[in-house]
Amino acid sequence: MNGAAFTGFPFSVGMGYDVHRLVSGRPLILCGVAIPYEKGLLGHSDADVAVNALIDALLGAAALGDIGGHFPDSSDEYKNISSLLLLEKTYALLRERGYEPGNVDVTIVAQRPKLAPYIHKMRDNLAGVLHLPVERVSVKATTTEGLGFEGEGKGISSKAVALIYQNTSVHEDSEAIL
Repeated sequence: MNGAAFTGFPFSVGMGYDVHRLVSGRPLILCGVAIPYEKGLLGHSDADVAVNALIDALLGAAALGDIGGHFPDSSDEYKNISSLLLLEKTYALLRERGYEPGNVDVTIVAQRPKLAPYIHKMRDNLAGVLHLPVERVSVKATTTEGLGFEGEGKGISSKAVALIYQNTSVHEDSEAIL
């Protein structure tokens, strides 16, 4: 299958993790949603920790490396870029290799701000970019009960899991998925 990670097994799972420091003077963007808050995440792109973790999960599921290998922070091309645009590029890369996302699950770890009012829009944003029904996109938020760097308000982390599958309609010579 032209360098594809699959060898007859139609599904693959990847896990991603990312963390960014909270600082003054930056917007707080999570899953493409601007969250009103006195601090934002520090990073080369928009530092959307949730989307960055999701990109790593998708790339990992396809055995295609990590976000830094595809979108290096040494490149001015990605300076302040929307992580949703990087997710679009990742989706296109998966499609080029015959993969489709099946479902994704993202957990954001932050003591503050409260994220519940924004979860629906976050899910919609990810579903739109990944061409998935919103029912296959999970975004959750949790705190650490005041423990660790997230609990102390020094940063936000995110974990993501993605299931991808081989799209046999992309490669006509692929075996049918049973």
